[in-house]
Amino acid sequence: QLQLVESGGGLVQPGGSLRLSCAASGFTLDYYGIGWFRQAPGKEREGVSCISSGGGSTNYADSVKGRFTISRDNTKNTVYLQMNSLKPEDTAVYYCAAVINSRWYPSLYPYDYDSWGQGTQVTVSS
Repeated sequence: QLQLVESGGGLVQPGGSLRLSCAASGFTLDYYGIGWFRQAPGKEREGVSCISSGGGSTNYADSVKGRFTISRDNTKNTVYLQMNSLKPEDTAVYYCAAVINSRWYPSLYPYDYDSWGQGTQVTVSS
């Protein structure tokens, strides 16, 4: 059973930063592409960013380009999402998800990922 656990969410003022972590247990992240998604109340889940198993390929939603950076440390079995210049519209529950690398491509569609974490709340407010 693949298990992903997100952490690092919280309350931050506009313009602030947070770093989210996605830790894997029960499996090795080395062979999986990872995506970050978010869902705000009353809205559909949307893709934020994704990264290939080796970290050489990434993709970002237009709304976060230049502000968010995805990275991974396979020695720590963890993927990160560095979020800078946060805006109130970034408020959402953030999820990470995994798919085996043989089926991964730089997709930001939730349906392309198999295993999901339970999410971490990010609130951007003054």
